[in-house]
Formats: sequence, structure tokens, C-alpha cells
Amino acid sequence: MLRIHFSDADLARTRIAAAPDPLWEVASSLHRLQSRTGRWAYAGWYRTTRQRVAEHRLERLVREVLVPLFPRAAYFPDFLTPSQSEQGLAAGLEAIAATPTPRVARELRLFERRVGAPSWIGRLTGGGERAELLGAIRTYHAVALAPADDLMRARVDAERAARARNLLDGGVHALLDNLGPSIRWRPPVLHVDYPAEERDMRLDGRGLRLVPSYFCWSSPVSMYDPELPPVLFYPLLHEPAPLADDSGEPLTALLGRTRATVLRAAASGAGATTGELARAAGVSDSSASRHASVLREAGLLSSSRFATSVLHTLTPAGAAMLRAGRRPPG
Repeated sequence: MLRIHFSDADLARTRIAAAPDPLWEVASSLHRLQSRTGRWAYAGWYRTTRQRVAEHRLERLVREVLVPLFPRAAYFPDFLTPSQSEQGLAAGLEAIAATPTPRVARELRLFERRVGAPSWIGRLTGGGERAELLGAIRTYHAVALAPADDLMRARVDAERAARARNLLDGGVHALLDNLGPSIRWRPPVLHVDYPAEERDMRLDGRGLRLVPSYFCWSSPVSMYDPELPPVLFYPLLHEPAPLADDSGEPLTALLGRTRATVLRAAASGAGATTGELARAAGVSDSSASRHASVLREAGLLSSSRFATSVLHTLTPAGAAMLRAGRRPPG
């Protein structure tokens, strides 16, 4: 159990990451390759990634370099997931390269003591060996994660929209109380089901960065070192994927594949923006906007503008149509 202690200042400084964190997703996707747990939720990604890794002849790099550094265990070095990666992969890799040698050595000793480590790991205290590691992470990201970037962003966008609705309706307490079944808000403490030992994290006015993750499964993750910027990397909920061929579904036959997809996308979380609809349907933003307009005129969607975005949500008629479309014939 991880207990995160909030003050009023911490509640005011708590926020949700604007996009997937590339280095945290690298770590969690490697965990998915190491486990069959939750494999159903990533079946398509797992199959295509194994193929792409083989095509690029990266099996040895993944097996002998990356998996040993990011084991599915209670600990891996904090310096591999710096807070700077919130700004993108390049910023995160630069932060890894710039990590002071004493800190790298200290975390690697802890890693070896707690989990066990390959014999070569001590060489990461040197600049040359660390540069090679950065190249390996960059290559893996391009092969395994970049093809899934639109999907990850769409899911994180939907999560942010849902949490924003919680925040508007019930304030930060409602936001913290709706982060998933493994996280429970008992003011002023956030209780998190955690794979490691019992821990207490005191934010001390720094606030908490919440990072929703596509590849994180079941248990949230945080930094081991309490002096580092506080972060909670938590899993998005996954639903069984629909059948690949839905051409015979009544809803698709009635609306067409793209509009049926747009309607389903608007049903997720607290609605979907035009960009999220476009990513879900695989069309341009302008095309998604036109399809949403048709559905709105038919009384199936409602659209509201928030700042520079338009949020589309189901009307009762749209929700009823989706439910009817899911019923088996007869």
C-alpha cells in the first residue's frame, strides 16, 4: 500500500499530464512483453510489436539490454523515468544523459541489491555506455510505441476529459476519488494498491502529477526516492476490443462505419473532442467534424465548446441507439 498525504497546497497543485509520458510507457510496455497478465487488452499491439521487433532484428537488444533494466519487479532505477520526459522523448533522454554519476551509481546499487542486475550495468555510470542505452531506448520507442501513439493519445485525451468533468462537478476531491479501482481517496490521504512494501509519500506542498498510462496494468507506480518530483503513474481501464469485422452490425449498416465509430467514441468517458473522434475513426479533424454535425442534426450527439475545443457527448437518443445496436438479434 502506498499512502500519499495531501495538504491544501498539494490539492491546489495536483494536475493530470497532458499526454502519454514516453519513458514511463517504454517501461510499462516492456513489462507487458514480460507477462501474460492482461495480454487480452494488448493482443493486437503484442502481435504486431513482436513482428516489428523481429523484422528490425531487435530481439537481442530487448532481451539482453532493455528487459533487464526495466524488469517487472518492485523496483527499477528512478533516473530512467525523469520528470522531464513529460516534455517528450527527446527531453527525457537528455535528462537521463545529464543525470549526475553519483545518483546513477546509488540507484544502480539499490537496483542490484533489491532485484538483481546484469553484470554490465555498472558501466552506465559512464557517458559512453549511457549514450548507447539512450540509442536503444530511442530505437525501441520508434519500433514498438510510435505506431501506437495516436491510440495512446486518444485514450489519454478521453481520460483527461472524464477527469475534467469530475473536477467541474465535484472539485479536486471528486477527481482524486475517480482514478480507478486500485486508488481510493480518503481525505487527506490517497490510498494506492502498490506492488512494493508499505510506504508513505508526503507531498509537502509540491503537489502531485497524475500520469494516466495506456500500458500500465493493474497497479499504479511511483518514484522510489521521496525527494524526486511526486508522480503517480496509473493505469487506464481497458475494455475487450470489438470484433475486427463489424460490417454486419445493425448500427454500422445504418450509419456507415465511420459515423458508427464516431458515435461509439463519443460514448467513452465524458465525451470526446473533435480531435479524439478523428483519431478513433482514422479520419481528418474536418471530416470528423462533418460526421459529428450529421449525428448532431439527427439528435444523436450534443456538442459544446470549451476554450479552443469542441466536446461531443451522447444524447439520450444516441445512447439508446448504441444500446439497441449491441443487443443480439432476437
